[in-house]
Amino acid sequence: MPSRRTVLATTAGVAASLAIGGTAYADDRRLRSLISRMTLEEKVGQLFVMRVYGHSATAPDPADVDANLKEIGVRSAAEMIARYRVGGIIYFTWAHNTRDPHQIADLSNGIQKASLEQPRGLPVAISTDQEHGIVCRVGEPATLFPGAMAIGAGGSRKDARSLGRVAGQELRAIGIRQNYSPVADVNVNPANPVIGVRSFGADPQAVAGLVAAEVSGYQGARVAATAKHFPGHGDTAVDSHYGFPVITHSRELWEKLDAVPFRAAIRAGIDSIMTAHIQFPALDDSGDPATLSHPILTGILRGELGYDGVVVTDSLGMEGVRTKYGDDRVPVLALKAGVDQLLNPPSLDVAWNAVLKAVQDGELTEARLDESILRILRLKARLGLFEQPYVSQGGVDRTVGTPAHLAAADRIAERTTTLLVNEKRLLPLSRRTHRKLLVVGADPASPSGTTGPPTGVLAAALTELGFTATALSTGTAPSTTTIEQAVTAAQQADAVVVGTYNITATQKTLVERLVATGRPVVAIAIRNPYDVAQLPTVPAYLATYSWTDVELRAAARVIAGRVSPRGRLPVPVQRADDPAKVLYPVGYGLSYGR
Repeated sequence: MPSRRTVLATTAGVAASLAIGGTAYADDRRLRSLISRMTLEEKVGQLFVMRVYGHSATAPDPADVDANLKEIGVRSAAEMIARYRVGGIIYFTWAHNTRDPHQIADLSNGIQKASLEQPRGLPVAISTDQEHGIVCRVGEPATLFPGAMAIGAGGSRKDARSLGRVAGQELRAIGIRQNYSPVADVNVNPANPVIGVRSFGADPQAVAGLVAAEVSGYQGARVAATAKHFPGHGDTAVDSHYGFPVITHSRELWEKLDAVPFRAAIRAGIDSIMTAHIQFPALDDSGDPATLSHPILTGILRGELGYDGVVVTDSLGMEGVRTKYGDDRVPVLALKAGVDQLLNPPSLDVAWNAVLKAVQDGELTEARLDESILRILRLKARLGLFEQPYVSQGGVDRTVGTPAHLAAADRIAERTTTLLVNEKRLLPLSRRTHRKLLVVGADPASPSGTTGPPTGVLAAALTELGFTATALSTGTAPSTTTIEQAVTAAQQADAVVVGTYNITATQKTLVERLVATGRPVVAIAIRNPYDVAQLPTVPAYLATYSWTDVELRAAARVIAGRVSPRGRLPVPVQRADDPAKVLYPVGYGLSYGR
C-alpha cells in the first residue's frame, strides 16, 4: 500500500484542479476544464472498463502475466493503464483479483496509484458484479447476503436497503466504487437461463420497490448502484452470454412490466444503468441488440425516461452483442447509440483503436466523447474518487465482515426461507424423534466464495442445532449407483433432507426413491423454486433461492424450528402437468403458526 506521503503527492494535482478554496469539486465547469486538457487518446481510454488478471497492480503471478499478455498485450494493470488510460477496471474472481479483502484493498490502491501518476492522471472507477446470492465476486470473509429472489420472498424494502448499505460499505472499504447491481429485470419466464433467481420476482411493482430500496442503500454508502439489464431481460429462454435473445413483448406490455423497475431506479437517483444484449423489436425493429440501439438508449432511456446518468454496456465479450457486428464495430455503434462506458471488450486493443479511428475519420465527434466523459467524471466526483481515491487496511478491518454485518445477513436470510409444502406438520423436525438426519442432494460449486458444498453446509448447521447429520453428495445428475447408496443410507436415518437444483430427471428419481423408503423427506429447492411442481409426493418442501451458506443456514434453522418460515413466493409456480395453470401463486407461503 502506498504511504500517506505518496497518496498526498499523487492526488494533490487532481484535487487542486477540482477544488478552489476548499469548495465542492463536482462542478461541471471544472470537470469540463479537465476534459479540455485531455488528449484524444486519453478520452478514448476513459470510456473503457476492462478486466485484468492478477492480485497486484504491478506484480501479478506469472500465470496472470501470461494471461494479460495473451489477451491484452500488457503484463499488469499498471501497464494497461499506462498504455490505454482506461477509466475503469472490473474485478473478477476468475481473474484472481479477489483473494481476500486486504489483498483487494492493496490492488485497488495500486490501480489508483498507477493511474494518478500518469500525466493528467485521473482516478479509476473500480467495479464488480456483487449481486449477492448466486453472483458474487468478493467472497468470505466479506458479508454475503441472500440473492435478489430471496429478498423478493422476504418482501422487505427495509431489508433491501440494509443489504445495499452494508454491502456498499464493504465494497467501498476495499476500493470498489461501482457495483453492477441490482438486477431490475422482472423474471416472468420460469425457463430463463440467465436471470432467474437473480431477479427479485415476477411482480413489476414489488421488483420496483426493492430495486429502489437497494439503490438507496448502495448509494447512501457512496457506491454507485447499477440497474440492469435495460430494457429488460426477464422474459427470455436464451442466455445472452451464448446467444442472441429476442424479447417479444409489445410496447404496452413493456411499459407495464419491464419498464417499471427502471423508472423506479431513475426516480431513486440511480448512478448507472447497464444495457442488455437483447433484441426488442417492439422498441427497435432494426434487429440490433439494445446495447447498440439509438432508439432504445437515446430515444427511450435518455429521452422518454429522462435518464442522464452513466450508461454502461453489459460485457462486450458476450455473444449476444457480437452476433451481428465485428468487435471493431460494436464499441463505435454502442457510443453512437448513447452508451458511456464500454465494458470488457474481448480485445481492448481492437476496441480502443476502433473508437480512436472513428473519431479521426469523423464517424464519431470528439464532442460526443466529451458528453460521456463528463458523465463518467461526474460519477467519479460524486463517489469521492477525486478526494479519496485510496483505502486503508484499518478501514478493511473496521468494515468488512464485522459481526454486526454478518448478523444482519443472517436475520435477513431468516425472513426469506419459504415453506411450500408441510404435510401432517412434518416441520419443524424434532430432535427427539428425528435426531439422526441424512443430508443428500445436488452440490453445485459454491456461487460466491462461500464455504460449500451445500450438503456439507446443511449437515454442519443441523448438527450445530442438536441433530446428528451426515452429508452425502449425490450431484445434479445422480447415477443409479449413487441413488442406491443414498437409499441405503436413508434407511439408517430418522429423516432425510434433500437439496434439488433446477431439478433433472435423475434428481427426481432420487427424491422419489427416498420418499418410497418411508422415511420422512424434507426437500429444499436450492435454486429455482419451480422444482416443487415436479415432486408432488414430497411431504415437506422449502425454497431458499440460492445455495449460499447464509441461505442454507437459515433453512436449517427453519427445519429445526428455531425460526418460523416467513418467505412468500415472489414468482408463480406452474403445474408440471399443465403449465398454463398455477400451482402456487405469487405471495404463497406457509408458516408454523402458534
